[in-house]
Amino acid sequence: MDIRVKRVNALALPRWSVVVPPLSVLVLAVGWGRASLGVALLVLVCLALAGAVIAAVHHAEVVAHRVGEPFGTLVLAVAVTVIEVALIVTLMASGGDKAASLARDTVFAAIMITCNGIVGLALLVGSLRHRVQEFRAHASGGAFAVVLALVTLSLVLPTFTTSSPGPTFSGAQLAFAGAASFVMYGLFVFVQTVRHRDYFLPKVDRTPDDHAEAPATRTALLSLGLLLICLVAVVGLAKTVSPTLEAAVAAAGAPVSLVGVLIALLVLMPETVAAVRAALRDRLQVSLNLALGSALASIGLTIPAIALASLWLTGPLVLGLDGKELVLLVLTGGVGTLTLVSGRATVLQGAVHLMVFSAFLLLAVTP
Repeated sequence: MDIRVKRVNALALPRWSVVVPPLSVLVLAVGWGRASLGVALLVLVCLALAGAVIAAVHHAEVVAHRVGEPFGTLVLAVAVTVIEVALIVTLMASGGDKAASLARDTVFAAIMITCNGIVGLALLVGSLRHRVQEFRAHASGGAFAVVLALVTLSLVLPTFTTSSPGPTFSGAQLAFAGAASFVMYGLFVFVQTVRHRDYFLPKVDRTPDDHAEAPATRTALLSLGLLLICLVAVVGLAKTVSPTLEAAVAAAGAPVSLVGVLIALLVLMPETVAAVRAALRDRLQVSLNLALGSALASIGLTIPAIALASLWLTGPLVLGLDGKELVLLVLTGGVGTLTLVSGRATVLQGAVHLMVFSAFLLLAVTP
């Protein structure tokens, strides 16, 4: 009897992780639709956002422990991206011409945040603790190649096409970009989870928790449901604080596009926290799976979604990047390739990626 009780308690979820998600949704319901937030409500929304992020990471790790890698990282990346895509399409439907470049700005910000911010932070903190970290170059390099191919087909080509005015695609070109993004992302998921699943497992694994008993199916399903609730709360709360962010950005004289960057930073907080925690445990491959998987999900799901939405949306759909963004993308491609080709990382690679990310943030504030 005692053994059974201990086993049930070991598999049960902490009480805070069960309470925080519904409380975050409650705060979201209170703050949703308000043009501006008072000081008290703003503090409450920020606290709920932080709690939802921490709870999301906890439940993602429970699910990952049950299903194993790389399925766990895939669940987190796809779930948050699906919710984010729904938010983007909703904002585009109600934003008119003002939202013409929303999809481009969001996807590009996600690429910079994941491939430079999350990767750089994971490399830096992990290498500071473990000096040198190893990962599977053939897996992460292949994922990064898909990222570069899709971002070029979706965000670079529209700048140079001539079938439609401005940095836009014609109907046939947009259909091809959407289909290519969806097919390549589906192929990547198949390779990651079925064909070559072993490529995406941690190369060095010294984590004692991996040898612990996996949570029960009921516990994992509960965590999956709570994870989805947390992600809805994260995206919704990020949207809730956007009017306050817009007012702050306008008061500072910064460009409006900075709001999209700030919202993307908030939405990608669960992946960031999870990636850093994995790197601290000497599981850099998991961190790279999260970062590159989120980048691929952002392109592979957003572009097909807006391609379908364009059938009923009115107004132009601006996808092409401008000059400074193209320079940052080329720099990201070169630095990322040199980082991933070796299969080993130190603080130097992490610092370089974070420097590129800092340049992206600086140009977002002062273009």
